[in-house]
Amino acid sequence: MTSPRLAIVSAMHEELRALLPSLQDPRTLAIAGRTFHTGTMHGHPVVLVLSGIGKVAVATTATLLITELEAGAIVLTGVAGGIGRGVRVGDVVVARHLLQHDMDASPLFPRFEVPLTGRSRFDTDRALSDALATSAMRCMARAGELLGQAHLVDFSIDSPLVHDGLVASGDRFVATAAESAALARALPDALAVEMEGAALAQVCHDFGRPFAVVRTISDRADDDAHADFSRFIAEVASVYTRVIVHDWLQGARSR
Repeated sequence: MTSPRLAIVSAMHEELRALLPSLQDPRTLAIAGRTFHTGTMHGHPVVLVLSGIGKVAVATTATLLITELEAGAIVLTGVAGGIGRGVRVGDVVVARHLLQHDMDASPLFPRFEVPLTGRSRFDTDRALSDALATSAMRCMARAGELLGQAHLVDFSIDSPLVHDGLVASGDRFVATAAESAALARALPDALAVEMEGAALAQVCHDFGRPFAVVRTISDRADDDAHADFSRFIAEVASVYTRVIVHDWLQGARSR
């Protein structure tokens, strides 16, 4: 019996490019302006795709993965701004719950609640998230080796950690200290903020598909959030993604 296809979704071109060279027997399929790359990695049937940025883009991508590519599970990688205490640049956050911080249909529904669902938070798959967190911890233990001392210094990365918990999503790049502080007050348990995860969560919930979200912290979602952003994606986040994904797939193969 063929194993279900695993989907690995990248929000940024650089992360997709970091994974494509490892794809065996690659084929491409174009649907709705997206190029889906199918093949195998470490013996697993996989599909790699660039989602685009924002909630609508990733919701469309996830729906196509499930309905057209028959993805059995979806993993979203990318970067995020750290808003939780102790969440620093160069750390990794593995989402356990996701919420849309810009969802507000009050007073008809409570703030953050997705109308007509009765919920604001969507849980990731525990086993999948556990496995990715373990792979992320192994990656962090090798950060100096993987990135090189110059990159650690350039990006002020020191003893990077893995965190797990709430990640907030919204169609807005949070890039001021005031916005970041307001989010932290409204969602005191939120670790990070990004632009896609909660939309993926809602789609996967509707279709009953397991999913996980892994984010590298690129900034503190403050007035310096734009500084060296593209370089960080290319030289840090893409390296983390490649190493974490390979470690996870190798571990899944051995089980």
